[in-house]
Parts: sequence; structure tokens; C-alpha cells
Amino acid sequence: MSDSKSSKAASSSSSGTSSLIAKPANLECKNLEEYLRSRPPDALEKLYNYPAICLAVYRELPEIARQFVIRILFVEQPIPHAVVSSWGSQIYAKENTAVSKVLTELGVWRSTGLTGGLEGWELCSTFKKNLKIALLGGGRPWSMSNALDPDQKSRDIEFLDGYAMSRWRCVLHYMVGAGSSKGMEGEGISPDAVRILLHANLMKRDETDGSPVITRQGFQFLLLDTQAQVWHFMLQYLDTCEARGLDLAECLSMLFQLSFSTLGRDYSSEGLSQGLLTFLQHLREFGLVYQRKRKEGRFYPTRLAHNITSRNAVPTIQEDGSAAQDKGYIVVETNYRVYAYTDSNLQVALLGLFTELLYRFPNLVVGVLTRDSVRQAFRGGITADQIISYLEQHAHPTMHNVEQTINTKSALPPTVVDQIKLWENERNRFTYTEGVVYNQFLSQGDFNTLRDYAQSIGVMIWQNERTRTMVVTKNGHDDVKKFWKRYSKGGG
Repeated sequence: MSDSKSSKAASSSSSGTSSLIAKPANLECKNLEEYLRSRPPDALEKLYNYPAICLAVYRELPEIARQFVIRILFVEQPIPHAVVSSWGSQIYAKENTAVSKVLTELGVWRSTGLTGGLEGWELCSTFKKNLKIALLGGGRPWSMSNALDPDQKSRDIEFLDGYAMSRWRCVLHYMVGAGSSKGMEGEGISPDAVRILLHANLMKRDETDGSPVITRQGFQFLLLDTQAQVWHFMLQYLDTCEARGLDLAECLSMLFQLSFSTLGRDYSSEGLSQGLLTFLQHLREFGLVYQRKRKEGRFYPTRLAHNITSRNAVPTIQEDGSAAQDKGYIVVETNYRVYAYTDSNLQVALLGLFTELLYRFPNLVVGVLTRDSVRQAFRGGITADQIISYLEQHAHPTMHNVEQTINTKSALPPTVVDQIKLWENERNRFTYTEGVVYNQFLSQGDFNTLRDYAQSIGVMIWQNERTRTMVVTKNGHDDVKKFWKRYSKGGG
């Protein structure tokens, strides 16, 4: 009988075999649909008890899915599958099937049996009831709908945009500042925000002094647009709701109510539960709402909350607090020089993640893309596509004019784009796979039997017949182990 040992492998090879070191995890940014699909059915049922959540889900559904939902919303019996399929042309059969899968995974509708053995679709009763309330009115008033006297110190949209961005900059400055107690411009960040950054693995404790330092995912987070950053940050906050003693469904409903609010209008905090009042103060710290004093009975939602999930959101606010479309400020030349017309410390710090900064003037920063600076960004977890996307997103209008003149797909010089990708390819010569090693076989026959079985079920990563060593995938380890036990007991 042979003896096999299994252990996690951590080695690399340059001769065509796969390295067995797992790649560091990338930042996973879920949209609303992906977030809800990750929730168990009973949790979805609880969330759909809130009309604001049902309305937000309906708003973000694909267009065909919204058509299906609204057509059967007032039908009190299941609709046969064939009837629903007939609502669209056969040309779009694949799209209809995909939409049906989305609605099923979100728990919006379910398949049920009909008389005669047919199958039909019916909306989830909880979702159906509360979507009707959201669209037609009725039910319990929304938690922030109490009437208010005119505010003698009302705030306009321009002020709210400036306030929101100044608060959100605190979080970004803290990350770029490598864990300093204050942002780069002296703004403070709340301990609660630091805990969320650590929970989301955007930052981690340094092994030497315990101070927070940015992670691979944190670098990727900084290159997202503001709306995506706020949504990902709030999802991480919602993951910690139960630990804070807050109700997830109640907080999520409040968040969506803010997204349906009118920008520039004040709302009442009277009558909110203690949990929602705590949640409101956290939103205030992150810049999603403005409130002059903690005990004041009114607050103003900001654009950060207003655009939290909407795919058709108004362009996000800029560093100066304006709500206009982001103006390009970066010029990239064919000699890899980068000129950034900005006085924002945050934008300068972001450029410094992947460029070597040379000069800084009051409203201009000059840097250069070098192999070392770009590879340093790669080591931090930033990808070539993210660097290129960031430079394209903030390209100066003159670069777009050149793009139209020479009829290229990118506003950046092709030589720069190609070189950044080549620098990345230098680091991607290996394929990384996590696996389990089997060795110390007592006979060649035992090795051949187990090797052939692993190959037959498609879990073999690498094998060496001379040393009687093989590596299988982590997921296939259990099947191979069970087979080996059966084979050993059979006296093979």
C-alpha cells in the first residue's frame, strides 16, 4: 500500500508549469443587483418589506425586466411562461431568458405550477405589495416625510456639493496619506470610517507599528469614480450593521429614501428610531447628508446620497464641489511626460501612485511615466487598464481634439498605452493556481492510478512521473482524496 501526503504548494516554475501561489484578491465592486443576489432568500424577503427598497430594485432592473414586472404587477394569477415569452420577438429570446434568470435570482418573481401541468410566473407577494405602495402611494409614511417649518438658514445645492466633497475627501486623503491621523489638508476622519476601511481590506494594520496602511484593493478603490467609491464604501458599512446593533433592512431603506429625495430640500429627522438616528450621524460623517447640529430636527441629503445607486446619475461632484461634468486636466505626451493642471493635493497624490513626480507649481504638476513608477503601482495592485482608464477619463480637452484628428480609439498616445501594457506583461509571465501536492507514493502503479484519475476529472495541474509527485486543484482535492481512500481500502 502506498503512502501519499498532501500539502499546500508555494513554488513557481518558468518551464511552462503553473506557479501554485494564489494571486492576491482584487477589489470586488458589486452593484445593487449583485449585492442583492448575494443575500439569502429570507433576507431578501425581509428587505422587500420596505417600499423604498422595492422601488430602488425596480429602477435598476434591465429595461425588459421592468416591462415584465409592470405588465403583471396588477395581475392576480400566475402568467404562463409561454405568454411571457410571447411578449418579445424570438430574436431576443436569449435576452428574455437572461432577464427571467435575473428576476428569479433577485426573488422578484418565482415559477409556479398551473392547472394542466403548465408553469407560470408570479411576482413575490411581498415585493408586489410594496412596489404598488411605492408607485401608487399608501402604506406607512416614509421615515423622513414629516412636515417642517421653513429653514431660516437653508443651504443651496452649491454649498451641499462643496460640503459633501470636503467630507468624502477626508476618507480619500486618509488612504493616500498612508494612515495619518488627519487628511492631507488637515481634515479629520472619524474612527468609524477607519474601522470600515479596515473591514473592507482597503487598509490594514502595519506589522511593525500597527498603523493603517493602504492595501492592493485600496489602490484600486482610489481609481474608481466617486459614485462607485461611495457605493462600495456603504456596502462595507452595511456588512457591519448587525455588529453595531443596527437593522440592515431599515438602514438600506433609509439609504434608498435619500436617493429618491430632492436635492437642496431639507427633510425631518423627527420620529426616526434610535438606530436610524445613529445611521444618520454616520452618513453625516461620510458626507451623504448635511446637518448643522446633531440634535437638529432637519437634514439635507447631498449628491453623494442622491446618486448612490442610480445608473443614470448626474455626473459626480468634483474637487471644487461643482456638479458639472468632470473637466480633463491631464496631458500625456509621447515622451511619457504627464502634465496635470490641478492644485488638488488628492489628484496629485493619485498621479504619484503610478508616475514619478518631477515638479510642482501652484496650478501645474509635472511627472513622467517610468518603468519603475508603473511597476511600483502594479505591485500595489493597480492594473495597466486602470492606469490607462484613469488617464483617459481625465484627459485634457486638447487631447480629445488630437484623438479626433488622427482617428484613434484613445485620447492617449498609442506608444504610451502600449508601453504600459508591456510593462504589465513583464510581470504576468506566470499563471497562478492554488493547489495540493501528492507525493511519497510507495509504488509507480499507485502514482499512475491516482494521476490518471485526477486527469480524468480535470483537476490535474502538474505531475512529474520520475519523482512521483502530482499537484491537483484545491477544489478537486476532496474528490481525489476520497478516491485514494477507496483505492487503498480495496487493496490496490
